[in-house]
This record gives sequence, C-alpha cells and structure tokens, in this order.
Amino acid sequence: MNDLKDINIEKSLELLKTKKISSKELVEFYLTEAESKKNLNAYISLNLDNAINLAKESDKRISSNKMRALEGIPIAVKDLFCTQNFLTTAASGMLQNFIPTYESTVTQKLWDAGAILIGKTNLDEFAMGSSNETSFFGSVINPLSINNKKYVPGGSSGGSAAAVAANIALAATGTDTGGSIRQPASYCGIVGLKPTYGRCSRWGIIAFASSLDQAGPMTKTVKDAAILLDIMAGYDNKDSTSANLDDINFSKSFDKIKKLKVGIPKQYKSDKLSPEIVKLWEDGIDYFKKKNCTVIDIDLPHTDYALATYYIISSAEASSNLARYDGVRYGKRQSSNDITTLYEQTRSQGFGNEVKRRIMIGTYVLSAGYYDAYYLKAQKVRSKIIDDFNQAFEKVDVIFTPTAPSDAFEQGTKIDDPIQMYLNDVFTVPASLAGLPAISVPIGLSQNGLPLGFQIIGKRFDENSVLAAGKIIEDCANFGEKK
Repeated sequence: MNDLKDINIEKSLELLKTKKISSKELVEFYLTEAESKKNLNAYISLNLDNAINLAKESDKRISSNKMRALEGIPIAVKDLFCTQNFLTTAASGMLQNFIPTYESTVTQKLWDAGAILIGKTNLDEFAMGSSNETSFFGSVINPLSINNKKYVPGGSSGGSAAAVAANIALAATGTDTGGSIRQPASYCGIVGLKPTYGRCSRWGIIAFASSLDQAGPMTKTVKDAAILLDIMAGYDNKDSTSANLDDINFSKSFDKIKKLKVGIPKQYKSDKLSPEIVKLWEDGIDYFKKKNCTVIDIDLPHTDYALATYYIISSAEASSNLARYDGVRYGKRQSSNDITTLYEQTRSQGFGNEVKRRIMIGTYVLSAGYYDAYYLKAQKVRSKIIDDFNQAFEKVDVIFTPTAPSDAFEQGTKIDDPIQMYLNDVFTVPASLAGLPAISVPIGLSQNGLPLGFQIIGKRFDENSVLAAGKIIEDCANFGEKK
C-alpha cells in the first residue's frame, strides 16, 4: 500500500478499472495518511465515516462494470465550496458551525462522476490572503519545509496545495481570485489550473470577489488537471456568469496541439527577480524551442497597474459580498438587545484582521466621495489590461511567465506587512483581471531547495493550449526527479 502515495488520478483509474486496487484501499490510505500528518493543518475536517461507505459503493459499481469517470477517486475540497450536510466554514469564525443544506455545482459534478469527498481543506479566511496564515483554524505548514523551518504553502488554497504535495490527497479543488490556485501550486511543487472565468460554475462557492472567483483543479500532473476539468467545467443556469459553451474533452484533446507561439512579456522581467528564477525562465524558453514552438517577445504595457487595480476591485466586491454576514441573515450571532450593537459585535468578533482590512478598503473605494477616483478608475484600467492581452494574443497562443516572484517564505515573516504580502500576487493578478485561463507547473528548485512554478496564460476558453504548454514544461523539466 505504500506505493499508493506515488500514483495520480490517471494511474489510480487504471488500477481501479483492472481491480489491482480497490476504492476502499485508496480512500483508507489517504485518510490514514491525513490523520498521520495532522501537524500540517491542511484539513479543517475529514469525511472519516462516509468516505469509506462511499468507497464500498464505488467498488460495487466497478465490479458491476458501471464505472463512472472518477469512480472511487478520493478528492479533497477547499472549504469554500458548500457541501451538503457537511461542515463548510470558509476558514472563518463567522461560519465555524455552518452546515449547508445544498451542494455546490462543481462538487456535485465530481460526486456524480463517482469521486469521493475525503475532507475539506484549510484556506485563508474567506480566501483573503497569500500565505494561508489568516485562517480561523490556524496556519497551514508547507509539507516541503526544510532545515527545521516552517514555510507557508501559499494562499488562499494553501490547504489544498499542501494536501496534494504531502500525499494526503490524490487531488483537490481550489478557487482562484487573484492567483489563489497558481501561487500555492508554485510554492508546493504541484500543478494548479485556473480555468477561464465562466468555465466552471460559481454557484455554491462562498463569494469573495464575484467578477474574479473561479474554481479549478490542483493536481500532481497536467493530465490529472485536464481529467478533473472535464468534470468540473460546464454551463450552469444557476450561475449568471456561467458560459454556455459546447463541452470539450480536455484530457483527450490538449496533447494533440504540437506547435505553439509562446509570448514572453518584457514587463515581467523585473530587476528584482532572483537569478535562479531568471535561469529557470531561460530553461523554460529552451524547452519550448526544443519542441518546435516559436518564442516571441510581447508587450503588456499596463501590467504595472494590475496589482493596485486588483486590490481595489476585489476589496470593493468583498465589501459587498460580505455585507450579508451580520448575525441576522448569516453568520455566528453575538448577543445584544440593540440591533446596531448586534451588527457591530458580530462582524468585529466574527471576522479576522485581513478580512476586516479588505472590507474597510472596499467600503472606502465605493463611498460617494471616492467611487469615481478609485473604483471607476480601476475598472477603466482593467479594460486596458484586457486590451493588452487581446493585442498580445493576436501574435501568440500562450504567454509564459514566473508564477510568483519568489519561492515559499517562512511563516510569520510577512503577515504583519500587508503590502509585502500583496506583492506575492504580482504575476498572477493580470490574468485574473482579464478572466484568462492560466496554469502553474513546477519547473525546478530554488537555492533553498523549495519548488518554483512557472505559469502559462492562454486566450479565453483556450484551456487546451494552456494544458499543452504546461505538458511541455512538465515533460522537459521532469520536476519529479528534482524533488
């Protein structure tokens, strides 16, 4: 059974189909591993009893030749997805006892395909953070931490990334608002895919910023990401932002793309980049050239404004979305005979510092005297950033950049400096603002011995090219041999 830690979804499905392993064995293995690595704090809750029963049902279906696309595959779910009759907290004290009566569309699709919920993973509170240190349930530890130091796994999907990297989940779901799938994937040495905005339904996902949030897979390989995307994607009439498109079999079509035009944006070549990231960037460019891809320098002139634009827009939307948590409609209520005091105490005690900070920023930029100066201007800049990408994609198929400006940092080193923390998203937020698909694939190790991922950004709804480029990096970098 020790060999199970080295397999992925693709291999697991093959072993299940040929009955070389059972779903019960697979689920028990990951539950046991998760229990043994509780110190990572990757999970908020485990589905201990029900997961085994579901695995037994999957084994019966497999024996009866009724195997579905993800039959018997244990999946970890970021605790931002509502799961029916199962604790869903958004890693916040405000929702620490919330048990939904409904299932999110994305997770329902996974269960309908035969996947099994193994547990709900930790995250930054309400997905607001870049290090998984803002959770009400405590920080997540990067499983690849070395030299007796505790490093962050990235955020906000840090629990999902840590679970996959630590082999206590076969794969996991995440959500990406400004890089919350890709950045933790980079820090933990796994694959993280943010689909095009609208590709996966947002229904049943606790909202942070409605024009940016997007669900996506976090996996051990690019092929696994494509397998999960096949199930997670699709139109949902319950989500007004869901794209009504023909279904695509990503896992069987992306690797048919042979030659790509790869763009390298000059604005991402910062003097502050470490020599090791520059070297890995050059290595990645060489990988593409060896696979007969054309590499082209491109211009994204409004990149420098992306970070400020993102934090204005996302904070404004967070302020609006989190207004519902007042102790009356939603949230853990604080006792008071006065309605105003009830609101104040509920929100001041129910939210953590980072969430309060973003609500205050958002409320400020939406206020009557500052709406035009900040929020409206940010939306205009967002349009410019989208135009930059549209012009670039007239010349190239994908864009290749670092995922993050550094490797994982030590816990506690940036949590008291919000500006430094926000800078971790500098390479990921432009694609989020433009609603583009992007994937982070591990490419090498830093001089500290920690993973470094690089991202590939694609045209809207062209996940196939993004996956194809990611597969080139995965095959050529051979990261598994470097760990």
